[in-house]
Amino acid sequence: MALTLFVLTFVAALVDWAAVAKGWKRTEYFAKPAVMIFLFAWLYADTRLQGGLLWFGLGILFSLAGDALLMAQERFFLAGLIAFLLAHIAYIIGFSYNAAPPGFWDIALGFILVLGAVRILGRLVSALKSKGTPQLILPVRIYGLIISLMLFMAMRTLAQPTWEAGASILVSAGAFLFYVSDLILAWNKFVSPVKNGRLLNITAYHLGQIALIVGAAMQFG
Repeated sequence: MALTLFVLTFVAALVDWAAVAKGWKRTEYFAKPAVMIFLFAWLYADTRLQGGLLWFGLGILFSLAGDALLMAQERFFLAGLIAFLLAHIAYIIGFSYNAAPPGFWDIALGFILVLGAVRILGRLVSALKSKGTPQLILPVRIYGLIISLMLFMAMRTLAQPTWEAGASILVSAGAFLFYVSDLILAWNKFVSPVKNGRLLNITAYHLGQIALIVGAAMQFG
């Protein structure tokens, strides 16, 4: 059963990528949420959401809500942003489960991520001002801070003795792809068009979510 659900997750993702590439809007409305539904069903069937996996399950559900809201009308963009913000917070709490104390790797990693976030957010804020949408500056800044923290919490597992190597690599790669997908989305929407931006965004998003959740299941399942 669990294996079937995992395969269906990838099938739904492939259908959604094709729908985005071909502009099949109606298919996209069904395929995109189906990916997260099957991913959640797989995680539950495989692990019963034991221990810290409860938070990763909540992260999937908040992501599902964000997907639905962002596919709706433009006026739901802020609501979708909040849903994904809650998803990242859930993942942060999940990564905090039985976490080791901070060390040198955490300081170096945090410094690098802060530098990157400052540059990216600075460019996005400038674009928001030039587009006459200053009301989005604070939400975008908060979201940028939280997703950077989520990436930090995922990547710090690489140096934690309590994490299995394979699991830490998967969650780190997954969180990075999630980060990249959101960056592509924001850049495409606020700064300038990215060639094949929607397809790159959704591909990175799905692969990121799947890798992150599989890594968490390996660690806590």
